[in-house]
Amino acid sequence: MSPSFHVPYIVPTVLLALALVLKLPTFLRASRDPEVRATMLLLTWATAVLVVITPVNIERLNVLTGIPNIASPWAYSFLTAFCATGLTMIMRWREEPSAGRRRAIRRIYWLYAGVVVFLWLTFFLADVPTARVYDLDTYYAGTPWMREHILLYIAAHTVSSLVAVSMLWRWFPEVANRWLKAGVVFLQLGFASGLVFDGAKLAAIGARWSGHDWDVLSTQAAPPFALMEAALVALGFIVPQTGPFLQKWIRDRREYRRLAPLWHALRILTPAAAEARFGPWTPLDLRLLQRRQRIHDALRMLGPYVDPVLYQRAREAARAGDGVPDSDADGVAGAIAIGAAISAYQQGGPPLTHLREPQSGVVVGGRIEDIASALHRPRLLQDVRRRMPRTESAQHHG
Repeated sequence: MSPSFHVPYIVPTVLLALALVLKLPTFLRASRDPEVRATMLLLTWATAVLVVITPVNIERLNVLTGIPNIASPWAYSFLTAFCATGLTMIMRWREEPSAGRRRAIRRIYWLYAGVVVFLWLTFFLADVPTARVYDLDTYYAGTPWMREHILLYIAAHTVSSLVAVSMLWRWFPEVANRWLKAGVVFLQLGFASGLVFDGAKLAAIGARWSGHDWDVLSTQAAPPFALMEAALVALGFIVPQTGPFLQKWIRDRREYRRLAPLWHALRILTPAAAEARFGPWTPLDLRLLQRRQRIHDALRMLGPYVDPVLYQRAREAARAGDGVPDSDADGVAGAIAIGAAISAYQQGGPPLTHLREPQSGVVVGGRIEDIASALHRPRLLQDVRRRMPRTESAQHHG
């Protein structure tokens, strides 16, 4: 059997398994959240389905258990559980928590649990001695009990896909959140792919019943749509949860890097309280919070050395430049004033408390993003310094 034949199975399986691993820390932190639990279950069932239906694993199960075609009830049970979990997650998204919603979710779970029981019952009642890796559905389409086994999983899957597509279609116009809307689109595409899979399977089985050979629909046309459904539905449930987190992570990462020059400039100041040391595995939002807090602490210590006259002169010089908006001018002025204050602090000069305006420290402390951005533009800072009036800074007056 060619390894390349299994690539279409391996790729979505690995992606789903990776999503499952990445979701595990969230599950460990919020295991009581119904949506988090449902997402983990959905990823688990989808991954299990793809693992079991991979041809090489079907053969392994037959050999390990000594039961021909035992992969069938396993795969169809996981698929049924996947359908039930998907329906309940859509209900959780669409409807507010209520007793009616809880009863409906319980009914779905009990109904599909009954389907799983009957899948196993019909399999063990059927006589299927010949192991079929690729064409089990059509080969045993007329076999008593195995016929019911096959039709049962297709019926359960078709009903869940139709209900899901219908709910999502009605709900789509009401969705405002862009991440949730993207998730709904993926879900619609996924469940629609599932309906194509069911249609191809039923057409091939019906052809067998009527004496025709349309097995290619079941063995070659249907499987890609099953793989697409598993991947798209899992993606549809992951995107609305992961998208906002990823967006926030990118924003925090950008801010963390933007604040780096300002923090490096202020590190010579020793905070009054001991610093909490975070390792490289500490969540980014905590590291960003720590960096901002350290910057604010350092600016409070540096406040008595900030020269308000120098700040105003630098601001006027920056505003006199071509194409420099007020926010950039404030940031440039703050960067220049802080640089001078750091030099005065390092030289052990006296504080400028008698020269400080009441709001000057607040202005500098409230502009840390603009100041940090200005520190990324050293040429602009040098240009503003050259344009500043050649008067002596108040830093030199004791």
